[in-house]
Amino acid sequence: MAKNNIDTLVSEWDELSREFQDLEECNRKYIELLEQLHSHQHKCFNEIKHQRYRMNQISASLRQFRNTQSEEEKQKVAELQKNTLKRKAQLHEIEQSLPTKSGRYLRIILGDVNVSILNRNDKVRYKDEYEKFKLILNVIGLLLAFLNLIFNYRALELSYIFLLVWYYCTLTIRESILKVNGSRIKGWWRAHHFISTVAAGVLLVWPQGEHWQLFRNQFMYFNAYISIVQYLQFGYQKGLLYRLKALGERHNMDITIEGFHSWMWRGLSFLLPFLFIGYAFQAYNAWTLYKLSFNPPDAPWHVSVMSGLFTLLFIGNITTTLLVVPEKIRERAKERYRLLSMGKSMKLRKQMKNSMSESDVSAQPSPASSPVAENSSKTVNSQGDKKDD
Repeated sequence: MAKNNIDTLVSEWDELSREFQDLEECNRKYIELLEQLHSHQHKCFNEIKHQRYRMNQISASLRQFRNTQSEEEKQKVAELQKNTLKRKAQLHEIEQSLPTKSGRYLRIILGDVNVSILNRNDKVRYKDEYEKFKLILNVIGLLLAFLNLIFNYRALELSYIFLLVWYYCTLTIRESILKVNGSRIKGWWRAHHFISTVAAGVLLVWPQGEHWQLFRNQFMYFNAYISIVQYLQFGYQKGLLYRLKALGERHNMDITIEGFHSWMWRGLSFLLPFLFIGYAFQAYNAWTLYKLSFNPPDAPWHVSVMSGLFTLLFIGNITTTLLVVPEKIRERAKERYRLLSMGKSMKLRKQMKNSMSESDVSAQPSPASSPVAENSSKTVNSQGDKKDD
């Protein structure tokens, strides 16, 4: 009985050894493909560099034809310029599939590590994890802000402020990784999180005293309101970005932020009041801290620094929003006209297709049909095809 069991185990081991040989072969092919991948990546980088060098040469040579009088040469110059712009866009799309070097901030924080995500599904998954992270932390922050309004405990305050420091530090790192992987987040909104990280750090070392107690409740109300606004904004932008991605209108790494993206122009009337109230709250915080820096006397340096940071955030947010909104309204008008034009074009095409199908039915061969009738029906169909195109 024991011998039979040993023979069975030996047989299973032999089978496992054969499977291990398959694993080794699979690993060998994987390493070969990995080496080929790096080789192709290096070749793509060299070819992109070569393309840009040659395009710069052609663009420089085109300048001598700037004042050309020949109509034929003008057309050729315009065609070359159009092709150059198109090629730049094509090269940009190719670069999105290649690894990108990390920025200086990521190299300082993480070292010289490649954080490029080459698979599109992995990019979308990482972005979704980022959105979930923001949503969860906003809910936790809202609860802690309410608890600090109910209970005045220093340990609870420090826990909440430390959470803010960690939250904004993590956001800056994650957004830098998203930026490396093609996200089109605007520069100010990234700077907004860096400034918020500094502000949270100043709050963390602000000693408990009369000045802090006078500002404490106002700060907690402000953070509770901002958490609610961010939650509303998350739900709105998440649904909008999903629709835009389904229509193929936006890059898959666009993210939601405390402000506007270059694409955020639909439904501004819903979010604008909440955003402007939040910006006004930032200005009110700055003004309150400015007054506290003089009265009561002997204010710590944290008061004036926080007043300056809130002022900077208010100016940056209100300026960026006021610059973006008119642009998005103009884009909305253009989009409305474009959709109307598309609707008329689709309606016209549908009518033409219906008329073409009716002409096809009427052009069915019959004993009474003649070559002249057949030729006339073909002419009608060919004209309809040209119009449809």
